[in-house]
Amino acid sequence: MFVTPGYAQEAAPAEGETHTETGAGHEAGGKPSFPPFDSSTFASQILWLAITFGLFYLFLKKVVLPRIGGILEVRRDRIAQDLDQAALMKSEADAAVAAYEQELAEAKAKANTIGQQARDSAKADADVERKKVEAALEQKLGEAEAHIASIKSSAMKEVGTIAEDTAAAIVQELIGGKADKAAVAAAVKAVRE
Repeated sequence: MFVTPGYAQEAAPAEGETHTETGAGHEAGGKPSFPPFDSSTFASQILWLAITFGLFYLFLKKVVLPRIGGILEVRRDRIAQDLDQAALMKSEADAAVAAYEQELAEAKAKANTIGQQARDSAKADADVERKKVEAALEQKLGEAEAHIASIKSSAMKEVGTIAEDTAAAIVQELIGGKADKAAVAAAVKAVRE
């Protein structure tokens, strides 16, 4: 039978006894030991730990880290490209806003010029129309004054005739005889002037 160092061989169980332990040895005190804590196996455990760590380090260095580095580089490039594109779009947007504001200022100035021209044109048209209306009113006023003057002169002629007739009638009533028409007309004419 092969005996592992550090494990003691157990005696076969007596008849009627059941065996509960399976190949685990007992230390000097009769207590079983946990193999990783057994000092006789430390050297092989450290060797396997170093080999496993070395292989794991090589795997990380040759496979995992280059992939992660490549992913990070792609992301860095994509972010830089996106930032460049965003800066370009921002400069284009700023240029568009500046062009819009300039066009808006030009449109406002043009609208003010057009408005001023329209006001000036409307004022000139109104002045021409006002002068036409004033001329027409002056003409009508002149015609009305001439008409009033003709009515007044005809009325005055009639007043003179009426005054002469009235004066002749008054003289005839007062004197009782007929008055001289030429003398009555001369008297009325002298009073009118």
